[in-house]
Amino acid sequence: MDTDLLFRGYLGKRVHLGVTGSVAAYKAIDLVRGLLDCNVSVSATLTDAAAKFVTPLSFAALGADPVYGAMFADGDDPYAHLGPGRAADVLAVAPCTANSLAKFACGLADDMLSCQVLAHAGPLLLAPAMNPAMWEAPATKENVARLRDRGVELVFPGSGKVACGDVGNGRLAPVAAILGHVCRLLSPQDLSGVRVLLTLGPTREKFDAVRFWSNPSTGRMGACLATAAWLRGAQVHVVAGPCSLQLPDGVARTDVTSAREMHAAVSDLWPDMDIACCTAAVADFRPRPFGETKMKKDVIGEGGLTVAFDSNPDILAGLGASKRRDQRLIGFAAETDDLRANAAAKLERKNLDLIVANPVNAHGSGFGSRTNSVLVLDRTGRREEWPSLDKSEVAWRIWDHLAEI
Repeated sequence: MDTDLLFRGYLGKRVHLGVTGSVAAYKAIDLVRGLLDCNVSVSATLTDAAAKFVTPLSFAALGADPVYGAMFADGDDPYAHLGPGRAADVLAVAPCTANSLAKFACGLADDMLSCQVLAHAGPLLLAPAMNPAMWEAPATKENVARLRDRGVELVFPGSGKVACGDVGNGRLAPVAAILGHVCRLLSPQDLSGVRVLLTLGPTREKFDAVRFWSNPSTGRMGACLATAAWLRGAQVHVVAGPCSLQLPDGVARTDVTSAREMHAAVSDLWPDMDIACCTAAVADFRPRPFGETKMKKDVIGEGGLTVAFDSNPDILAGLGASKRRDQRLIGFAAETDDLRANAAAKLERKNLDLIVANPVNAHGSGFGSRTNSVLVLDRTGRREEWPSLDKSEVAWRIWDHLAEI
């Protein structure tokens, strides 16, 4: 997933990071950076084996505080093994070796980290990393099953070539995926069990064999909304036009190209959803195609080109017309003028519960921007204007607002 899509408002939250003796231990440094970027306070413990691969100083230099090592070190707090359990909202071990996995499954407490894990009553996340033969071993499978039965969150390893040259499952999951799962454990689960349908990105309407009619949407606003909903526990299904943004692995995704393809996918999914949020910049019209070959300039001649257009289905209006009482619908309005009047009319005309309007011709707002300044209207008459904010912050506030109506 793209870590830029993550909410940054975790000020006051703390994560304790355990690092064990895997060649992937160096990747934990990037995990610390990612957590700090999300305004999470971080402390860390390195096992003796981990310290063979990376140094405690690397973590301290980045801002992890405190950084623990061996038990009973001179000058250490005699109750350091209890500290994370009292202070940390989440304890994450990444990478987690087969040996550490076995110790945690059995409740052993023979070093600083295993004591801290045993004493931690809050959410525990493990990201295993090991040779494929060790990952596939029956004992490891039993340990994983035992930990999952206790409610431990596991970010499963990926497949590929490991340090020794073997190929198979055992590579540490991408740091971005681990970071996303940690942030999910830090987030309120107020959307738990809620089924969210979300459209994002542009649509492309075929013109000839090599050209299309489209717009500059990158899908970032929709991707931030999908990520925020997933962080807050929702079951998210995205219908995405052509864009390159990477969503969390837990988000279902249907890729489409044209407005008619998006309309078909959304219409099929909507009856089973609780909320739909339509952020996609859908082409209202499509050019009548010139055929399956490339249109040639010399064939058209000097008289210029005349193009006829047909109307595309109105996806948002269709959802509003079929919306049940137990469903809620969010729309977006990209406007160049009369922001409030156009948004209010669209809210009423398309039977929306909430509309988010943004001036696409304003600096730092709209297509291709990391930020958005928006006007939010809802069916109760509430109106809010938000200044230029990172789109991940706008997304978080939208879900907050919807919960209040």
